[in-house]
Amino acid sequence: MQGMAEETTERLNKVLAAAGLGSRRHCEELITSGRVTVDGQVIRELGYKVSPGQQVAVDGKQIQRERLVYWLVNKPRGYLSTHYDPAGRPRVIDLLLHVPERVYMVGRLDEESEGLMLMTNDGELAQRLMHPRYGIEKTYHVQVAGFPSKEELKQLTEGIWISDGKVRAKRVKRLGTRGKSTFLEIVLAEGKNREIRRMLAKQGHKVMRLKRIAIGPIRLGRLRPGKSRRLTLPELRQLKEIAFRPRDKDKSRSKKAGKEQS
Repeated sequence: MQGMAEETTERLNKVLAAAGLGSRRHCEELITSGRVTVDGQVIRELGYKVSPGQQVAVDGKQIQRERLVYWLVNKPRGYLSTHYDPAGRPRVIDLLLHVPERVYMVGRLDEESEGLMLMTNDGELAQRLMHPRYGIEKTYHVQVAGFPSKEELKQLTEGIWISDGKVRAKRVKRLGTRGKSTFLEIVLAEGKNREIRRMLAKQGHKVMRLKRIAIGPIRLGRLRPGKSRRLTLPELRQLKEIAFRPRDKDKSRSKKAGKEQS
């Protein structure tokens, strides 16, 4: 019974962030400044965990706690990965108007790109999926003008200098050709704005079509453009396993700490 209770608790800062109180850092500041109460008691401990039945309030006002939800969307071309557009153009978020929870995009795709996007109100998972240091792979199918040589494909993995610095793909595979264009599968482990388009442009190859087909183990499959679905429990479990796996640096730190304690 104790194990079941522990599984249903969540860190207080995560609960506050999911309720729309701001970033995790801001929520931590709310806690340490004594503005947060749980069942009427002021909590200043950042690692404090709360259960679903407890009442959480900020400045005396009870927060509205949302359940965590995870959605997969097939973004069509022409949709914006933004929550606000003064011109009123279609947004990815408009495809999830049927979802009552306030969800956010995990990363972005530019207006002319298409394919898999994840939407969630789980800020901690979203941050790990987006931050380059966690190395979550994103897989793209790309149609480019011309016929990139073996040397050019190798250069993509060795690194190309753009205005943001040196960027590289983790893996590149030629899938085939059609007319005067080539189809590539490109895997990134870290992403900058329009990175694939900019790398290929430096080689003189214009991207004609770009589609993201996977984020980590989650694949787009046969979901039609403009449609969405919930992640299955096995998919969510796989995603969390890679997002929260110990990194090499974390492993070395823990080993070092163990030696110091011994």
